[in-house]
Amino acid sequence: MLQSLKKEFFAHRNGMLAQQLKNAGDQHAIIMGCQLVDIIAITSRYCKDSQLAQALWSEIQLRECRMAAPMLFPVDEFTMGNALDWCNSVESTEIADVLCHRLLRHLPFANQLWETLSYSDHPLPRYTAWRLLLNLLLMNKIENPANLLPRVEQELQSAPPHLKPLLQSIKEECLMALKT
Repeated sequence: MLQSLKKEFFAHRNGMLAQQLKNAGDQHAIIMGCQLVDIIAITSRYCKDSQLAQALWSEIQLRECRMAAPMLFPVDEFTMGNALDWCNSVESTEIADVLCHRLLRHLPFANQLWETLSYSDHPLPRYTAWRLLLNLLLMNKIENPANLLPRVEQELQSAPPHLKPLLQSIKEECLMALKT
């Protein structure tokens, strides 16, 4: 099935987008340039399968495999150990965004995961934590979001540039919770 997916990614390749991603600094050795909607359409034709998803996640050189993996891992089989391993091996904000939106936000332990990762010393797992929190806020899965404001404001003071817009969005969501 892995080879079948790779063939479909190849069939949907977009050279112009692939070049734009490379020019923007995407670190993947192989970029087909598939758009997210194409990856979603391709993966929707496959059954969720933890072994296939893990095989896709292991394809660290191929952007589209890393994006597809969270779409195919069954939520009820994804453990905290899996989550920590995957979050600690995220290589870009794009992959973190897809991972959070397609898988992590649906986990029963998502709140615990964001809290754990938010203290990471490494930039991408830390970004993943805050991205997950934004997803959880938007899904109303955080009790008393206004209580997060002091922590978010503290993070904003020393956040690297790639994290500031995300933290600002979280702050806005927390402020909106105060008004309701």
